[in-house]
Amino acid sequence: MGKPKHMTNKQNPFAKKKRNNKEKAAEAPVRRDKPYESIVLENESFEAYYKHQQICGSDAEWDQFMAHMRRNLPVTFRITGSKAQAQLLLKLIKEDFFEEYFRAVKELRKEEPDALVEPPRCLEWYPREMAWQLELSRKDIRRSEPLFKLHNFLISETSSGYISRQEAVSMIPPLVLGVEPHHKVLDMCAAPGSKTAQLIESLHAGDGGTIPSGFVMANDVDNNRCYMLVHQAKRLNSPCFVVTNGDSSTFPSMQYTKDDGTVSPLKFDRVLCDVPCSGDGTLRKNADIWNKWNLAQASNLHGLQYRILKRGAELLEVGGKLVYSTCSLNPIENEAVLHHLLKESDDSLEIVECSGALPTLKYSTGLTYWEPASKDLTFYKSFEEVPESQRTVLRPGMFPPPKEEAVNRYHLDRCLRILPHQQNTGGFFVALLEKKKPLPWETVTAVVGADGQESSETAIVEPPQKKTKYMRGFKEDPFVFFDEKEEVFDSLNKFFQLSADFEPRNLLTRCKVGKKKNVYFCSSIVRDIVQLNEKRIKMINLGVKSFVRCATRNIECDFRLASEGLANVNAYIGSQRRVMVQKQDLIALLSCTDPTRPPEISSLTAETQKNLQGVASGSCVLECMVEDVKLATVGWKGAMSLRAYVDQYDTVHMLRLLGGDLTKFEKNKFQDKRDAVEAQEDDEQEANDDMAADDAESAAVQEESNE
Repeated sequence: MGKPKHMTNKQNPFAKKKRNNKEKAAEAPVRRDKPYESIVLENESFEAYYKHQQICGSDAEWDQFMAHMRRNLPVTFRITGSKAQAQLLLKLIKEDFFEEYFRAVKELRKEEPDALVEPPRCLEWYPREMAWQLELSRKDIRRSEPLFKLHNFLISETSSGYISRQEAVSMIPPLVLGVEPHHKVLDMCAAPGSKTAQLIESLHAGDGGTIPSGFVMANDVDNNRCYMLVHQAKRLNSPCFVVTNGDSSTFPSMQYTKDDGTVSPLKFDRVLCDVPCSGDGTLRKNADIWNKWNLAQASNLHGLQYRILKRGAELLEVGGKLVYSTCSLNPIENEAVLHHLLKESDDSLEIVECSGALPTLKYSTGLTYWEPASKDLTFYKSFEEVPESQRTVLRPGMFPPPKEEAVNRYHLDRCLRILPHQQNTGGFFVALLEKKKPLPWETVTAVVGADGQESSETAIVEPPQKKTKYMRGFKEDPFVFFDEKEEVFDSLNKFFQLSADFEPRNLLTRCKVGKKKNVYFCSSIVRDIVQLNEKRIKMINLGVKSFVRCATRNIECDFRLASEGLANVNAYIGSQRRVMVQKQDLIALLSCTDPTRPPEISSLTAETQKNLQGVASGSCVLECMVEDVKLATVGWKGAMSLRAYVDQYDTVHMLRLLGGDLTKFEKNKFQDKRDAVEAQEDDEQEANDDMAADDAESAAVQEESNE
């Protein structure tokens, strides 16, 4: 007998999916009888459509465009500019990394003696030489043995958060947005999070260790993709960052507490609308789009893109700026979406020039004329030409304005269209909008602040919220902030000698009952927003792990410092929990890979030993000067020993900056594979030898018995 209907409806879909995945994983993989067929990099409809839209100025340029569309995308990476060690890492990259690069690429191409080795190219439009392009594909780096050290470098430095592997054109939207440390920033469709990471970096740029007064809120509608965001941003360890899970087209109105103590609607200074799109600008890295591309995708997405952009404009403060971007080349998803909103906003919004923030970047200006088309490539100059059968697909908002208005009123020519052949990149579209005044449908009211001063305030439009039968995704643990009577804080405060200006209410845990295992730290404005808006939207993640409970006995404090949160709480820690160590000593501490046998204090230099005198056992901060840059990491002083609490990737990063030996951390998967094969062959040979010996012995015994 089957389950009643009301019981089957309550089945947890996430548990069911997990069970299905587990069952699939247990099944033996099915071997293909035939190899995978190579994807044909052609699509007649794609070529006919974009030729008609004249996205290239000439036939010669079109040929260049299509040739680049069929090539592999080069690898690009950027250095995390907000990190204190950024300039030191850049220097090492220019010296050691580039030298290794030339050696490895020459070996890779030794069978092509006339082939030129193109040097790594600095992306000149990216500030401070912090972004570089390698004329190699991802496949080259992953599958070529001569490049294994470069592969290891990219993996370890990415994992430690000091570089990010990111497509060049994807770096543009956060740059033109111009985020500053005091800005309230919303990333509406943030996953997987590479642009979010840039926004966080800009928030922390040049802060000298102080915590910014602004914040970045990163949202995504997909619960699973929100955890990609958490993983991406975790490397930056910002206390001014929060991840939310909601529909960006109906993003809820929020509140925050102003400096004068009044609670007001939360409007953002900067908004990034990097909206879902058909993605045909990514054909160079997503070759399967060649087979799937059709015009229905863009037509279906136009409405959603418009709603997200409109909601972003509603959440934007007057005087604030918004970037609209896609990785699509289609004007229906780009210029048409912008014109659709600009026409309704009655000059409240204006597309502004942004190319000045990107010196030397090559781009095309936005299209001022385009023709929507049906799936069978029938083009229409006006909505009146569209037959009734197509009017649910092609709508009035998709059509361009009169040519003179496109430039003189709507300034569509100020948009940036980056095409692959212009500087060997993917395709991208970017527009920067400024909010000049409240939108026509927004209401403005006069308010009196706590100081008695009167000012105007624009109310945020409340979007219609969809009703859901259940909370989507995993149920999050609560965010429990410390109060003034928190006993755990007294212990932390006393042991780490936290300064008087440290705000204990910015510490939080993820459990309401039981022992607090991990203590997290966030900024004051993030705490305020979470406490005021927890019931308005699902909060996925915030705060940086800063203190961890440890089981060591005879220590004054039950907690040690967490390396993830050191950069945020370091400035508040007292001098008696700090130890200045010599460079050679820090190298020795980091090079110790056996946690059960840390270096003895007596083996360290006399100066480091002197600095350790009077420091009580337990968690401490280890500091070391390298070329006028102070490196800081978490340490543990025992009765007779000293150790560094650093994960493998941060260990490799710090050893690289210190000039230490990295050979024990350098893994050559190709050599490892050969060694494994050779070991297997040796085992098989040994087994064969044993069998042969057994056979010979048996034959001898048989012969003896016959005699």
